[in-house]
Amino acid sequence: MDRRSFIKKAGVAGAGAAAASVLAAPAIAQENPKITWRLTSSFPKSLDTIFGGAVDIAKHVSDATGGNFTIQPFAAGEIVPGLQAADAVSEGSVEMCHTCSYYYVGKDPTFAIGTAIPFGLNARLTNSWYYEGNGNTLMNEFYAGHNLYGMISGNTGAQMGGWFRKEINTVEDLKGLKMRIAGLAGKVVEKLGVIPQQIAGGDIYPALEKGTIDAAEWVGPYDDHKLGFNKVAKYYYYPAFWEGGPVIHSFVNLAKWNSLPKNYQTVLIDACAFANTSMMAKYDKKNPLAVKQLVSEGTVLRPFSQEILEAAYGAAQTVYAEITASNAAFKKIYDDQVAFKKEGYLWMQLSEYTFDTFMMIQQRAGKL
Repeated sequence: MDRRSFIKKAGVAGAGAAAASVLAAPAIAQENPKITWRLTSSFPKSLDTIFGGAVDIAKHVSDATGGNFTIQPFAAGEIVPGLQAADAVSEGSVEMCHTCSYYYVGKDPTFAIGTAIPFGLNARLTNSWYYEGNGNTLMNEFYAGHNLYGMISGNTGAQMGGWFRKEINTVEDLKGLKMRIAGLAGKVVEKLGVIPQQIAGGDIYPALEKGTIDAAEWVGPYDDHKLGFNKVAKYYYYPAFWEGGPVIHSFVNLAKWNSLPKNYQTVLIDACAFANTSMMAKYDKKNPLAVKQLVSEGTVLRPFSQEILEAAYGAAQTVYAEITASNAAFKKIYDDQVAFKKEGYLWMQLSEYTFDTFMMIQQRAGKL
């Protein structure tokens, strides 16, 4: 090939590359637009693990989009009160929130299923129901009616049953107690004589300290110790039969979700899935250390008696019968989850339960 022919061909190729570059730039810009969202959390920054789920989401979204899609997390109260986070998203005053679905049970009891219901699923089965069962589809059909799109974005695992000023041995001991408790659990314990109170996380300590309430449940040892509940209540009960595997959701305004480029939707879904897995891992590391610390500081650990658990289970079935009789949305999702639960626990009693029980026996014998 002579020099003139080579230059001519190179010039044509160069012009083609330049044209392709000019054409590609707007397309790339269109696919990866600059978008900035605000996220309002239902949790204070002091609760680094649960508030940290929102921080994880924001970081992963920014990193995955080269900073083109940014989400700025705000703690409870910085934009709206913690228990109004989903309301702000639904109304469109903020694009996104990180909250618990069951905080909005006053609007519709179906919201409770989104987080956890008494004697529902553990964390493993919750993930399976959402990711592989019908959970995500069914819940988002419901959330759409409230102008929300939801993605599971955290799980604490089975929680503790809460802090009490006195020992609780029988159902009779529960009667008349004012207790901070969320979701449908309030309706269940109400049938046992408890007076349920819904109070945001940051307001629980002063309510316990002042005696406005007699008992409170929050999450588990790590968060509860950070909030100082052991300073105002001595007895720490387990388990939270109402929260075997409670979900923390990211809710996005439905119109905002639908307007997101498909690749940004995928990035956000993946970021929420990471936050979901990461939060559980963090609690599994931090709670064992925290419960030792609480006991060393004088906390008295107590299991709920079999009498209380059986009474609560019966009360829960009554509550579900009452709701399903008049709420078609609740019944549809509840029935699906119950069917999933029956199959799930049939398997888990063979595998997880048997293995874990053996390992716990070794731990108690000092062989681990």
